Amino acid sequence: MKKIFYILNLVVVVLAFNSCKEPERIAGFEDAEQMSIYDYIQENKEEFSDFLAIMEVGGIDKTLSAYNPNGNEYTLFLPSNKAIDNFIKTTEGISSVNDILKNPEYAAAFARFHVVNMGVHTQDFPFGAFPEPTLSEDYLTVSFIIETDTSYYKINNQAAVSFPNIEVSNGYIHLIETALKPITFTSYGWLTENSGYSIFKGALEITGVNKLIDFNTKENENSVPVTLLIEPDRVYNQMGINTVEDLARYISPEDNNYTSVTNPLYNYCSYHVLSGGRYINDFEGIATNYTTLSEIPLNINGLGNDLLINLGKQVFDTIITGLDTTIIDYIGFLYDESNITTQSGAIHLIDRVLEQVTPSRAISTFEFWEEPLLNEYRTENGQYLIEDKNSLYTIKWEGADLFFTEKGDEQTSAWGNDYLEIDGDFKLSYEIPKIIQGKYKVFLGAERFNSTNALIEVYIDGKKVSSLIDLSQGGSSNNPFQRIELGTIDFKKYETHKVEVIPLIPGRFLWDYIRFEPL
Repeated sequence: MKKIFYILNLVVVVLAFNSCKEPERIAGFEDAEQMSIYDYIQENKEEFSDFLAIMEVGGIDKTLSAYNPNGNEYTLFLPSNKAIDNFIKTTEGISSVNDILKNPEYAAAFARFHVVNMGVHTQDFPFGAFPEPTLSEDYLTVSFIIETDTSYYKINNQAAVSFPNIEVSNGYIHLIETALKPITFTSYGWLTENSGYSIFKGALEITGVNKLIDFNTKENENSVPVTLLIEPDRVYNQMGINTVEDLARYISPEDNNYTSVTNPLYNYCSYHVLSGGRYINDFEGIATNYTTLSEIPLNINGLGNDLLINLGKQVFDTIITGLDTTIIDYIGFLYDESNITTQSGAIHLIDRVLEQVTPSRAISTFEFWEEPLLNEYRTENGQYLIEDKNSLYTIKWEGADLFFTEKGDEQTSAWGNDYLEIDGDFKLSYEIPKIIQGKYKVFLGAERFNSTNALIEVYIDGKKVSSLIDLSQGGSSNNPFQRIELGTIDFKKYETHKVEVIPLIPGRFLWDYIRFEPL
C-alpha cells in the first residue's frame, strides 16, 4: 500500500506546484515563453550568475540558446548561486565556484549533468528515471518525498525542486535547492562511500562479487548495466545479523569457500544483482522473472499497488488487527531510498533479507534489450543499419542487411515502438536470456500488413514450433503489428535458448518480440 500512498500524495504535489505563484525574485517571467533557457538565465543573472559562468565555460550556452535538434526540447534543473554554495559545502576538493571554472572539463560535465535531453513538466515526472538521458549521457531520477507538512520532488535523491515548471521557448526550467553531483562512482563505489551498508558490502568483498558491480558503462560500450538490490544494515540487525561473519554463518554455515560460484554466500550476493539497469518505474505493470548473476532468476510483481519481490515464497510476518489477519509474504522496496544512479546502473534498497528461493514460471517477453548497441539506438528516433555483425551478441543474421528502427513517441502498434527489420532471403536468430524450465505457449510479435512480407517458420533450439506463417496478411493499417501464437514448448533446463526465423518465401520481416506464457 505504500506505493499507492505515494501516488495519492503525488497528485497533491502536482496540484500544489501547478497552483504556485511565481516568486518576485524571478524577473520577467511573463515573457519566459519567448525566451530560451539561456535567455532566462541571462535575464536573472544576479541569482544564477554562477551557473551561467559554468555553462559558458562548459560550452553549453549556445546549446541552451537553441531548440533541441531531436525535437524533444530540454529540461534544466537550475541551481541558484545559493544552491551551488550548498553543493560546494558538501563536495570534497571544491572550495569555491572558481575551482569549477578553472577546470573546463569538469565544468562541461557539471553543466551537462543538469540538462535532460527532453522537455518535461512535473505532471509527466516518472516514478524513477527520466526516459531520456542528460547531455552528459547519464540518467536522472525522481523521488516523491512525503513529510508531515509538505511533499515535494527530489532529483537523484539529492536536490529538492523548490520551484517547478518555468516554461521557456525550448523547454522547461525547474529550480533546485542544491546543485546535482555528477555521477563519479560505480555501484561498488557508492557502497564504499556511504555508511549503513557494511554487512552487505563485506559479503560482496569476501565473495568477489564486488568486482561484478565495479565498472563504468561509459568506458566500455559493450558492458551491460546492472541493478543492485541492497539490504541496509538495520534490516540485517532485525534478524540478529550484526556483522558479515554473522551473515556468512547464516547463509553458508558449512562452506567457507566464499569465492566459489557454487558457494551459497556467493550465490546469495550474485542473486542481488539483476542484469540490466532498471528503475522503480521499469518494474511497474508487469510480473516476471528477472535474470540475476546467480544461477536462478528473481521474481518481481509490479501489477498491484506495490512492487513485490518473490511474492508467496516466504512468510515474514503475520499481523493480526481485530478480526483481520495480514500475512507479509514478500520483500518490498524502500522507495524513499531507491532509484540511485551509478556508473554501473541502478541501486534500490529493500526491506527484508533477500535469500534465494525456487523461482516460479512467469510471462517472459524478450525485445532484444540484452544488446547495448540497440539500447543506444533507442535514445533517438531513426532507422539504423547494423553494419558490423560483431557489434551484436545475442542476434545473428545472414543473407540480407539488418536494421533497427526506433519510433520513440510516435504512435505504432509495435510493443515498445521499436523493432528489427530484415528483407530478403535471410536467416535470423536471437539467443534469449535464461528462462525457468517448464511448458510455455509461445507468441511472436511481428508486422503482418505488407504484401512483400515473408512466409516464415520459427524454430527454438532447432525444433520447429510454428506452422507456416504468412506475414503478408493478418494485420491492418491501424494495427500492422500482431501477436501471433506459434505453439507450445517444454523447456527442460534453466538456460538460454536460441530462437530462429527462417523464410520459406523470402521477403520483409519486422520482428517486435518473442513471448513465453506459462501453461
